[in-house]
Amino acid sequence: MSILASRLERIKPSPTIAVTTKAKELRAAGKDVIGLGAGEPDFDTPDNIKAAAKAAIDRGETKYTAVDGTPELKEAVVAKFKRDNGLDYAPENITVGTGGKQVLFNAIMATVEEGDEVIIPAPFWVSYPDIVLLAGGEPVAVPCSQNNGFKLRAEDLDKAITKKTKWVILNSPSNPSGAAYSREDMKAITDVLKKHEHVWVLTDDMYEHLVYDDFQFCTPAQVEPSLFDRTLTMNGVSKAYSMTGWRIGFAGGPVELIKAIAKIQSQSTSNPSSISQAAAVEALNGPQDFIASNNEVFKKRRDMVVDALNKAPGLDCARPEGAFYVYPSCAGVIGKVTPRGDTIKSDTDFVKYLLEDALVACVQGEAFGLSPHMRISYATSTEALEQACERIHKACEALRDA
Repeated sequence: MSILASRLERIKPSPTIAVTTKAKELRAAGKDVIGLGAGEPDFDTPDNIKAAAKAAIDRGETKYTAVDGTPELKEAVVAKFKRDNGLDYAPENITVGTGGKQVLFNAIMATVEEGDEVIIPAPFWVSYPDIVLLAGGEPVAVPCSQNNGFKLRAEDLDKAITKKTKWVILNSPSNPSGAAYSREDMKAITDVLKKHEHVWVLTDDMYEHLVYDDFQFCTPAQVEPSLFDRTLTMNGVSKAYSMTGWRIGFAGGPVELIKAIAKIQSQSTSNPSSISQAAAVEALNGPQDFIASNNEVFKKRRDMVVDALNKAPGLDCARPEGAFYVYPSCAGVIGKVTPRGDTIKSDTDFVKYLLEDALVACVQGEAFGLSPHMRISYATSTEALEQACERIHKACEALRDA
């Protein structure tokens, strides 16, 4: 008799972490693998943020803090939401967790019951559906094709909503596609949500500051204030501030929900790292100019990768508005035969071929709920990206018709 709980059968390990782990294993075995699977900036955490963490240690701020964030960090988050998004929260409306994933997990666990439905536009971040499944809910994936810019259409959202719908999760800019909702796009979505008063909105704005070509970011409660009291606006310092390992995410929402999230957190991790919280205060309150400088680098990488992939036979890559991912279609290579004689039947087969024959690690679109695509992260050196794109091009050229 197994000791393991049956709920584990409803979920799978994170595919993105699995790809990164496999790439590291191959490198350790002496293979020259270029990893394009990781979702973290290659830039170092800015020096002023690191200095704030060191100063906190020197001040002895190494004890437990309030379960869901220090007063200083909550005030910094309040100021951030007001400054960047025009949202008026008080400290009691703020929760802080060990990364955005924990905030989302806590929110779903605190609200979703057996049979509740959560609408998730696809392609989606791999963790959304599994978190819903762990809570006993039913993830409802709504396909958002490349023809629609990988964005949820208002009419498709309206059709997907039922009496059982508890949440709609919106992620802009998107992981994995990089697609971002303009104010016009978002207004069409919020107009639908206004009609369905039982549906709550869970936003994942983690890539808010990583946008290009003069794109203007917006978040649902900002576009439609009437949704403010049934929206959890989640964000964090991981991506824009190059602080993935510091593990700080935060959210603003109604007091009742924020208290419930804290209750869940009090019986799991308790407070986030006191040192990381001090660093996050400096990140949010300190200089922001480096974000634009980093974005210039990301934009150049994006353009280089998109142009290169669109020259590869069988690939079709859209130019995303934000984040640091592209999500090219590999429909044109399905049915082709590799030099080893294997037929590529899916995006999973193609990604496997790229890893084994080209030594380039990507993540299959199947993991994100929309095939046949693959996710490529350009949050790595330009030199590595150029080399990876050359390898992908050669690998595509080496395929033959069945």
